[in-house]
Amino acid sequence: MFSSLGAPEILIIAIVVLVLFGAKRIPELARGLGQGIKEFRQASNDIKKEIEDSSRNINDAVNKDETTSKSK
Repeated sequence: MFSSLGAPEILIIAIVVLVLFGAKRIPELARGLGQGIKEFRQASNDIKKEIEDSSRNINDAVNKDETTSKSK
């Protein structure tokens, strides 16, 4: 359906954004978008770290149980 955006389409979109938001407002929007992306990445990394820690704790517990049951 939509293959890719060419130069004319990007130019039209840029003009529409400029008209709708104005030149002073665009840097604020870009800054907000960048901050949102940064926060999303940080949250994503935090979740990934928590999952890895939980997995490591589970593996440690399983390995401890296996060594305990073998020694009995």
